[in-house]
Amino acid sequence: MVIESPAAPTTHGGSRRAWFGLAVLVLPVLLVSMDVSVLFLAMPTLTHELHPGATQSLWILDIYGFLLAGLLITMGNLGDRIGRRLLLLIGATIFGAGSVVAALSVDPTMLIAARALMGIGGATLLPSSLSLISTMFPDVGARARAIGVWTSAFAGGAAVGPIVGGVLLQHFWWGSVFLINLPVLLILLIAGPFLLPEHRAGTTGGFDVIGVVLSLAGILPTVYAIKHVSVDGPDIIALVAGTVGLAMLALFVAHERRVDNPLLDLKLLSNKRFALAIGSSLVGMMSLAALSYLTSIYLQTVTGRDPLDAAILGIPMAVTVFVFSLSAARITEKLGPRTGFIVALGAAAIGNFALLGIGVDGGVWAYLAGSAIAGVGYGIAFSLVSDVAVSSVPPERAGAATGLSETSFELGNALGLALLGSLASLVFQHGVGPSGQRFEGTLDEVVSATTDQATITAAQESFVTGVHVATGLAGVLLVAMAVIIAAILPRERNQAR
Repeated sequence: MVIESPAAPTTHGGSRRAWFGLAVLVLPVLLVSMDVSVLFLAMPTLTHELHPGATQSLWILDIYGFLLAGLLITMGNLGDRIGRRLLLLIGATIFGAGSVVAALSVDPTMLIAARALMGIGGATLLPSSLSLISTMFPDVGARARAIGVWTSAFAGGAAVGPIVGGVLLQHFWWGSVFLINLPVLLILLIAGPFLLPEHRAGTTGGFDVIGVVLSLAGILPTVYAIKHVSVDGPDIIALVAGTVGLAMLALFVAHERRVDNPLLDLKLLSNKRFALAIGSSLVGMMSLAALSYLTSIYLQTVTGRDPLDAAILGIPMAVTVFVFSLSAARITEKLGPRTGFIVALGAAAIGNFALLGIGVDGGVWAYLAGSAIAGVGYGIAFSLVSDVAVSSVPPERAGAATGLSETSFELGNALGLALLGSLASLVFQHGVGPSGQRFEGTLDEVVSATTDQATITAAQESFVTGVHVATGLAGVLLVAMAVIIAAILPRERNQAR
């Protein structure tokens, strides 16, 4: 069943009402994406105020992304059933409540819980907003332009998050990075019912509750095991958590293959272009998350910049991500999706490799050039992924497909912090100070605990080595994904969307 408001007169492939509605839709997308990265610059301040341990610091950053990833498919399916606009507005309310609790947190545990609540709310916003585009813009050309705008908000939000955080931290306390969400959400809640159509798919089968439970039971223990190993080394706790998580993921896949109304439609992955797009978003977001997080620490704790100065240096990447997200449709129309993906992943890889030029005594130029070049690739790649997700399925499956697409984005972001971020942390903690001791905790904790310049320099050098290892591996993964696409997708220009 589809319920839609009457359309205004058509202009340039879409109604005026649809384009105003799109302006409202990108607001929650921008917020959800920003809140993935807005804490990167705030973490040093948070460390001083709330005193989280190394594991708690990672959970403050990651619990949001992992609940997003764990629930996006669920919420995509739920939106198909109860109505995408209704779910969008419910999610905005939950997200706002979580933002208030996060801003008022008095200890790390409270902040982790608040970020979890924000993740639950955020998981309703992304699939609802993207799948509504397929309803609002039936014209292929208009839909492609709308998806470009949507992706610019998503990718640009991740890039601009640290900048917004830096500006707010320069003038207000750290909780302001969450309260900035409230006026934007208020606009959505007021304007959404008037500008956005309601859409429900004609799904009548049962809801896959078991799939929801198994997906979360697989993702969270697996991530916990990775984080535990990065902080405390391999032990029985990590072994048990990792084994349980992987077993639950295996059960999840087996369950989805035999259930009549699966949470995750694995048949979508039989489409090669769709499957490779999902792989590209996963690898792309892993590398972008690691790059943004590690360089935020580098700019503040190694080069000694305050949050605002560090934020200003992030502007070139934010600009290239935004511009090339908007330009992606025209670029890929000329190159074709196959070449578009290869070029995008190649540019992102070059940008990550350029970060090998950063150092304790210089190399900010390498960050500026590398992040800007990487932004070109991320902008094109993420826009392509979103277009493929919407155009590869019929409208009644748009919620599930976009849920899977956005899950790959958010899971990639969280895995980038958990895997590549933990790898950088592991390299740092295996560094040796001038008196032969290994570093414990975070770089900020080590620097704050001593006045010995030799120890500080050694810690900074060890951290930079960790950044080199993590971003170098990210570059390798991006190249590998580009090679896989080149080998599997046919050499065909302007493939059908």
